[in-house]
Amino acid sequence: MSKRNNIIYWVATLWLALGMLSTGIVQLIKMEGEVANFTQLGYPLYLLTLLGIWKILGVIATLIPKYPLLKEWAYAGFFFTMSGAIISHLANGDAPATLFGPTLLLILTCLSWYFRPADRKLITSTQN
Repeated sequence: MSKRNNIIYWVATLWLALGMLSTGIVQLIKMEGEVANFTQLGYPLYLLTLLGIWKILGVIATLIPKYPLLKEWAYAGFFFTMSGAIISHLANGDAPATLFGPTLLLILTCLSWYFRPADRKLITSTQN
């Protein structure tokens, strides 16, 4: 892995981890703004607890060494969660500003997944 790719991976991964951890905590403690957001979107409030726990577990999975299959699941969960948030806001006719957070986290998810080192991939390619 080149030094450039390694830097891209770690910057994207650390920002992704920070974003997912902070939103996971906000959802777990059911902050007023997040409760209002979920209510406006029409989702049940118990989903906040599920998403909060899954995001925190996903952060742990992406940061710990080894366990490539677990990492794939975490990245998939982040991708589905953030793309679902974007679609939910679009379907609800929300202001474009509401798309910034989930779009940024979706981009960071893709960058972190794409630039991850070989030892963090499920299948590593061999070079002759």
